[in-house]
Amino acid sequence: MPKLAANLTMLFNEVDFLDRFEAAAKAGFKGAEYLFPYSYPKEQLAEKLDRYGLIQVLHNLPAGDWAKGERGIACLPGRVGELQDGVGKTIDYAKALGCKQVNCLAGVAPRDVAAEKVHETFVANLRFAADKLQAAGIPLLIEPCNTRDIPGFYLNHSQQALAVIDEVGSDNLWLQYDIYHMQIMEGDLAPTIERNRERITHMQLADNPGRNEPGTGEINYPFLLQFIDKLGYEGWMGCEYKPARTTLEGLGWTKPYL
Repeated sequence: MPKLAANLTMLFNEVDFLDRFEAAAKAGFKGAEYLFPYSYPKEQLAEKLDRYGLIQVLHNLPAGDWAKGERGIACLPGRVGELQDGVGKTIDYAKALGCKQVNCLAGVAPRDVAAEKVHETFVANLRFAADKLQAAGIPLLIEPCNTRDIPGFYLNHSQQALAVIDEVGSDNLWLQYDIYHMQIMEGDLAPTIERNRERITHMQLADNPGRNEPGTGEINYPFLLQFIDKLGYEGWMGCEYKPARTTLEGLGWTKPYL
């Protein structure tokens, strides 16, 4: 049975962020993830997790100025120092929150930089981050994202991500597989997940089109979740979707799992 984690960046937006921990626990979730913890004191977030019995499943490394459209800095040659500082902050927060894995968003490739330089920067930054995080006992993940929602995003396909992981050469670097993103970019979900099962340590879901909850689009989630379960996947499944109406109204699909 899949272990569902509430993505508190996207779910329970009916209440303030710090109240979403309680809302998720009352809805039956045991795990929580969100994009970034850094706007809040780590002690405050840790207290929320402890009070409501939630496991911090995942958060991202600092990813630049999100409000201005930045979606990661790992592939940006001029931001290496910022990336390295962000790794230290990530370790500090992940330890305080008991978070066992973190994700590094590649970012939008700069148009005025040679493709080779962008790639070299991404690989070098991942080597640095994977090494520092390994010393702290925290696995590092990378996530391909679709270019419809994030035009120009550097990492777009599962095979591209796996090739980067191989090039980095660290045993502390893994694939985060987002079903919604990969349905848009490549489809063939079940065979791809099966083929790369041993390299996937976190998954996320949403339906397509619309990025709403399962059952609103084209993906056969009852089949797919059962298929993933039969593969022996024991990681978390982050519910990173936009509720079509309210969060609670859209949680009917979770009844077999929560």
